Amino acid sequence: MKIALIGAGGKMGVRLGRNLARSAHDIRYVEVSEAGQARVRTELGADVTPQAEALDGARVVILAVPDTAIGAVAGQIVPSLASGTIIVILDAAAPYAGHLPDRSDVTYFVTHPCHPPIFNDESTPEGRADHFGGIAARQSIVNALMQGPESDFATGEEVARIIWAPILRSHRLTMEQIALLEPGLSETLAATLLAVMKQGMDEVVARGVPPEAARDFLLGHLNILGAVTFGHVQGVFSDACNKAIENGLPRLMRDDWKGIFEPAELAESIRRIT
Repeated sequence: MKIALIGAGGKMGVRLGRNLARSAHDIRYVEVSEAGQARVRTELGADVTPQAEALDGARVVILAVPDTAIGAVAGQIVPSLASGTIIVILDAAAPYAGHLPDRSDVTYFVTHPCHPPIFNDESTPEGRADHFGGIAARQSIVNALMQGPESDFATGEEVARIIWAPILRSHRLTMEQIALLEPGLSETLAATLLAVMKQGMDEVVARGVPPEAARDFLLGHLNILGAVTFGHVQGVFSDACNKAIENGLPRLMRDDWKGIFEPAELAESIRRIT
């Protein structure tokens, strides 16, 4: 299968390119910047293919470009693709925002990594050090067939399993569900709360707690609190912890915070991203 990787010399493109290079498929690497072309040659050990040549006869085209560039790149590439081509997009934001060209005879397939879970059974130093995924640690992935024939889902998932390998689980969702997960759950909620935790750690350090002690204490508690909260281990919080949560929620969280998942607010968040 001929696969064209657009943006092959970027940070994400190089990650995907390494895994694609190990597949049995015909991979064509497309990169417009001179710096990116150099990375393709040095980090992937491959030649850069002119875009028109790479797209000619490609069964799958992967857009490894930033969210803010998806609309422009897709608008330039998609009109020239053969009918039936599968375009793989690595995030639901731009598709959700309507930045893909309106062309009914091509397939749009959205895939995104879950990243290796905090609680895992990685037994090698490389696996434990692979926090992003796609190198040595297993991770789950989410996939959506935005448009196209049902038979194209299997092909899209095959490519997704290659680029994000090694794979723990593969989940089929809708594009809207993926948007709820990111930016909604993972970024607007989780990343924000983690940023607040870091600010809290900095605050106790400013009040006299040694930095190393504060870091050890917070990360250790995140480990056990997370394991109990998400059912990774059997256990319950102490009465004191439950009382702290009861008092802390109204102090830290607005009553309407779940509005971040409402369609209008999610759409506005994605508009800002893209």
